[in-house]
Amino acid sequence: MRLQVPALFFLILFQFSCGQKEETVYPQKENISESVFASGLIKAKDQYRAFANTSGILKEIYVKEGDRVNSGDVILEITNETARLNRETAELVRAYADRRENLAKLKDMEINIELAKSRYENDSILLERQKKLWAQGIGKAVDLEQRELGFQNSKTLFNSSKLRYEDLKREIDFNEKNASKSLALSKSLESDLFLKSKVNGKVYALLVEKGEMVNPQTPLAIIGNEDEFLLEMQVDEYDIVKVKIGQKIMVTMDSYRGEVFEAKVTKINPIMDERNKSFTVEGEFVKRPETLYPNLNFEANILIQSKENVLTIPRAFLLKEKFVIGSRGDTIPVETGIKGFQKVEILSGIDESTQLKKP
Repeated sequence: MRLQVPALFFLILFQFSCGQKEETVYPQKENISESVFASGLIKAKDQYRAFANTSGILKEIYVKEGDRVNSGDVILEITNETARLNRETAELVRAYADRRENLAKLKDMEINIELAKSRYENDSILLERQKKLWAQGIGKAVDLEQRELGFQNSKTLFNSSKLRYEDLKREIDFNEKNASKSLALSKSLESDLFLKSKVNGKVYALLVEKGEMVNPQTPLAIIGNEDEFLLEMQVDEYDIVKVKIGQKIMVTMDSYRGEVFEAKVTKINPIMDERNKSFTVEGEFVKRPETLYPNLNFEANILIQSKENVLTIPRAFLLKEKFVIGSRGDTIPVETGIKGFQKVEILSGIDESTQLKKP
């Protein structure tokens, strides 16, 4: 037993020393790229949630999920008695205010003007005649005064008749225009009872059922392009300044495991979502998968920059972003370039012959 104890001791010591062997590496020249990670959802191009512009009961649904629609096609109809009654009332008011319906009033007023004019002209002649007689010393002063009074009255009546005629014309014009606008508004509000597609595409989802009460805050359907899709992803505020329009995106999806698809950045929304501290970035496939559906999940790497045949080390061997540990344990300052997920470019400080220890 005494001879077995030292053997066991040395075996344990040997295994311990092997377990403590330091990991080392030499810098290597290879290609490297820097990318920004993002995740998001596939969206149909022009995809939107359709809302009603009015309240009411869903009367009829004219399409099914998956149906193709053209811009302007009616998706569903809402019934609202108030809107219908307002339109009918507006039609009655418009008919009453129509200029043709008021021609009789204008004609009567024109006749009154002609009568007032004739009386005015006649009283003017009589007044001139009375003045001539008075100048010849014929007649009484009271007769002249009566002629002057009659002339002034007929003149006032003639002028006021013309003013009333112009006022009536303006009133008829105003009422006609106002009634036309009210009718147009009522028809517009009634047309809101018909939900129409804004795009040529597909009905991806119907979110309500016939007979339900809906209002302007109720989403009714999801509609979007049938053939074109885009990638909508969230990029952290820390990385957003690196992302530019036109950059390459490498996309992976659970629906196509083991495959990588190329896309490019097409849009960067210029405002940050304060809830998750991220920006929405959109991209388009260079060559999209054969089959896509809205709301499929994906992960993406946005390629920021890349270099070929440069000196690199594993990122795990970089200490405090600007130092490495030499084989003798000495700390060596280095200048870094592109930093990938696993590798980092070394611009100066070491070369391919420098053995490094893992910190």
